[in-house]
Amino acid sequence: MKLGRGEGWLKFTIAARDGYVAFKNGEVPVAGEFTLESSEQATVRVNLQPYFQLPKAGHYTITADVSVPEWERSISSNPKGFDIIQGARLWQQAFGLPKAPGDTNPVPEMRYYALQEANYLHSRLTLYVQITDDTGKINKVLAIGPMISFGQPDPRVDKMSNLHLLYQNGPRTFSYTVINPNGEITQRQTYDYTTRPRLLPDDDGNIRVVGGNRRITRDDVPPPKAPAANDIAPTTTP
Repeated sequence: MKLGRGEGWLKFTIAARDGYVAFKNGEVPVAGEFTLESSEQATVRVNLQPYFQLPKAGHYTITADVSVPEWERSISSNPKGFDIIQGARLWQQAFGLPKAPGDTNPVPEMRYYALQEANYLHSRLTLYVQITDDTGKINKVLAIGPMISFGQPDPRVDKMSNLHLLYQNGPRTFSYTVINPNGEITQRQTYDYTTRPRLLPDDDGNIRVVGGNRRITRDDVPPPKAPAANDIAPTTTP
C-alpha cells in the first residue's frame, strides 16, 4: 500500500466538547511518499499548531483521516483528547530570523519568544516556551519542564537568535535549555547547585553557563554518549 502521494491524503479535524470545530488556517502539509507492507506500521510527525485556530482554553479532540487510493476509501482514527490551558506570561522578547542563503531582503522576519508558566490540573508548575510571528500567530509551544514556584527563569537570546534558558527545577538543581528559532531544542543540561549557575554572555554575543556542577542525565540533549570499549578500564583477578 502506497501512502503520501499528492496532497490531502492525511487530514486532521479538531473539535471541542461544546461542538466548536476549530477553523483551519490551511491544510497541514504532509509530504513524502512511502510504502507499507502487510502488518507494517509507520509514524508521521506533523506540527498542527500553525494550522488551527484554538482561541480559548478547554478540552479538545483531534481526529485524523487517511485517504487510501488503492482501497478507494478513507479511514478515520479514534479521537484523541488534549487540553489547552491558560498560562501566566513571565517574559517576552522579539527576535529576527537568521537570513537563509541567498536572501537579499534587508528586513528580517520578526518573531517572538515568550515564557509562560501553568499549573495543569493542580499538578506541578510547568514552564513553557511559546514562539509567535509578528501577527500573533503561534508557531510553536514547547513544554520545557517542571519548575519551582520561587525560581525566576533567566532567558537570554544570542547573536543567532537562539533562546538560552536557565531556571531552577528542584531544591538544588537547575535546568539549562537552548531553543532555536524554529522551536527545536538543540541543547538541554542539568546543573547541581554547588555555586549558583548563571548565564554569561561574551562580547561576541555567545552565551554559556558558569557556576554550578554539570551532571550528565538521560534527558540531556544531545543524549550522552555511551563509553567506548577502549574507554573502560580492564579488570584483573588476583
